[in-house]
Amino acid sequence: MQNILIVEDDRELNQGIAYALEKEGYSVSAACSMKEAEQRYQRERTALVLLDVNLPDGEGFSFCRQVKEKGDTPVIFLTARDLEEDMLQGYELGADDYITKPFSIHVLLKKIQVIFKRTAKNAKQLFDDGYLRIDFARARAEAGGAECIITPTEFRMLKLFIDHSGQLMTYSLMLDQLWDCGGQFVDKHALAVNVNRLRRKIEKDGHKYISNVYGMGYQWLD
Repeated sequence: MQNILIVEDDRELNQGIAYALEKEGYSVSAACSMKEAEQRYQRERTALVLLDVNLPDGEGFSFCRQVKEKGDTPVIFLTARDLEEDMLQGYELGADDYITKPFSIHVLLKKIQVIFKRTAKNAKQLFDDGYLRIDFARARAEAGGAECIITPTEFRMLKLFIDHSGQLMTYSLMLDQLWDCGGQFVDKHALAVNVNRLRRKIEKDGHKYISNVYGMGYQWLD
């Protein structure tokens, strides 16, 4: 369930937004100050932030900057600050949208839906568990912060494993998916060589990702 952090010091409005979001099936965390928002963001897994600019202990712009420095969590400003310079500052800080009060809750829900669809699409191009990071769009991989030199075949193998995380990938299925065998014989030995070479690159410091299911194939550990 996607968790949305609402940072709004108007408690009645905060509760009203939370009620609407929960009806749509989202989980909600509420904060009424910068300090409380920072604490919740550090403790909880947050999928999106709804953020006011005017807060009792600072400006939401500062919190947006912190969020964007730590990752790419989407941020939507919900604020009475309707000057063009404020909007531009919000977007320059990386905000995904800037909505001025009063606003339609139905429009807000639609904007949230659009952002989650976009992030879901982008997530398919990125794997990141804190140790191993694979950017398929840019063909780059890092393990423990160090870049891994990955071949095109190994990238296809990684994509196949991650798209089928937790599932048994049989030898025959992997051979069919990874190689065009027309006129070229590729056997289980060649597959094993590639898998073992990939494991040496990404399985370091006690991290294990690929399990060998004896006599059947391989499995990406979920």
